[in-house]
Amino acid sequence: MEFDWNNPSFECGSSLTQRDIEESFEDPFAVRLMPDSSRFSVQARFFNLGKAVSGVGIFSVYRTNGKMIRIIAARAFEPEEAYFYQRKLNQTLA
Repeated sequence: MEFDWNNPSFECGSSLTQRDIEESFEDPFAVRLMPDSSRFSVQARFFNLGKAVSGVGIFSVYRTNGKMIRIIAARAFEPEEAYFYQRKLNQTLA
């Protein structure tokens, strides 16, 4: 999968890099969700919860046309997201 990094709509900051974000999508245990809110119905946006190789958990909001991924926002996991990710991982491995 390819990423569109032209004019990103957010700053990665010092804690996340573009590579970290890309790695979180390559995580075999990543959780991808499509929100059911009407707020997102005009332009479909999806959520990804995955971990980079460094072990940092990353929550991303993105759009895709099936070939290219455009990251709208990304940040490190909040405690609830880390718990959700770990719960899904445990269910998968059980």
